[in-house]
Amino acid sequence: MIRVLLVDDQKMVRETLKISLEPEADIEVVGTANNGIAAIEQVEALQPHIVIMNMEKPGLDGASATKQITSRYSETKVLIHTSYDSDEYITKSL
Repeated sequence: MIRVLLVDDQKMVRETLKISLEPEADIEVVGTANNGIAAIEQVEALQPHIVIMNMEKPGLDGASATKQITSRYSETKVLIHTSYDSDEYITKSL
């Protein structure tokens, strides 16, 4: 079972992603977070295999949260999603 954490500051986006993933037999959405700080806390508590992370959010942004998550929890992978078309986001994500 692949454990997934969803991170987005918009509740509607989090819920849409959750509803989209729920029918998959090998995926379990173990939690959600609305900002980078909450995402880091949830990774520590829930130990997901994958974090689906939005880039733009108030407080700690997706790139900064991703950097902390990948340095502290090497077994957790982060998939970035964003609606912005910007080379800056791609560079920050890498």
